[in-house]
Amino acid sequence: MNKLDTVKMRVIINVDNVKIGDLIMNRIFIFFKITVLCALVLIVVILVLWALFSIGKIRTYSEPDSLSEKFVMDVNGVPNGFFINSKNINNPVLLFVSSGPGTDDYVFTERYKDMQLEDYYTVVYWDYRYMGIAYDPGADVSGITLDNLLNDAYTVTEYLKERFNKDRIYIMGFSGGTHIALREAARHPDNYHAYIGMAQCVTDSADNDTLIYNFMKNVFSERGQKSNLKKLERSVDHFEDGSVRCKNWYEYVYLLHDAGGGTIRNKSEFAGIAWPIITCRCYTIFEKIGYIAATKMYRTTPLSKELDNYDYRRSITHLDIPAFFISGEYDYNCPWELVQEYCGGLDAPCKAFYMIKDSAHSPLWENAKDSMEIMKQIREMTENG
Repeated sequence: MNKLDTVKMRVIINVDNVKIGDLIMNRIFIFFKITVLCALVLIVVILVLWALFSIGKIRTYSEPDSLSEKFVMDVNGVPNGFFINSKNINNPVLLFVSSGPGTDDYVFTERYKDMQLEDYYTVVYWDYRYMGIAYDPGADVSGITLDNLLNDAYTVTEYLKERFNKDRIYIMGFSGGTHIALREAARHPDNYHAYIGMAQCVTDSADNDTLIYNFMKNVFSERGQKSNLKKLERSVDHFEDGSVRCKNWYEYVYLLHDAGGGTIRNKSEFAGIAWPIITCRCYTIFEKIGYIAATKMYRTTPLSKELDNYDYRRSITHLDIPAFFISGEYDYNCPWELVQEYCGGLDAPCKAFYMIKDSAHSPLWENAKDSMEIMKQIREMTENG
């Protein structure tokens, strides 16, 4: 074979290689386009199904005197949201002050259907200014102060008393909502049959942080989770008296959920909080987006700073109405030991601390059977004075 033939052969081989390379690239490009198209179709299908599922409806009842309402109403010139459930509107009214502050709790009521307070009360779940279904992206954040929320609580109470023809109602705070409910019960006791604190906030002092720390340290040590123990130590400052102070609350709470003392026992933040929000029917998609936006917004409000350095063991030591406290035996978001201590030292005409088994921060939903029995007892003990 001469040199010319060799050159021709190399040219043919190179041309063939180019053709094969182009063919491979074309196939990769086609595969990529199909993959992207399928992903987009899947996303659209998921969004459509999510929208169809997120109908924004709350549960209803067949009883003739029942009531199911969801609405937004101006309170002192600012939008507030309400979910009302009752199997008999002649039952006493219970104002349920949502947690956070700034987090709606009606989604849990839908998720955990055994929790049926509406058997004994006309339950009003209150989304206070600009939170939950009342979210407004143009909200005046500067107006979200403790004084304004307490004034709103008073106005809402007066509205409920008039609407349902009641001289008094019950007020119940959950977690961060206890800041508002407890203070309002102390300010205007004549409006209420009783105060009920579930997962009561007591203090944000080192006492609180140390109880949480000791709980998590014991759990992680028993499990042999060295990585979590290291994260725990990085998240606190130690003091000579054996107490600790949390340096990063959000990291602290993340670890707490892992330890089983968070919002829902032995569930992560996603499983215990985010998933019920994503899958609930009582919110539309846009309301769910507003829900998340509102919880983030509340972290930037004057209220967030006003609630620093609180200790109700010193600031609210007396109530003129009965007071009842409900805690889960694994609740270390608001450590039950502190709640029990606070109840013991509180001066009130009638008081009681209830420990709910097999639950953490949300006993009303986690162990509905025991919690409903207690709520029934509270009504029987206090409704008629």
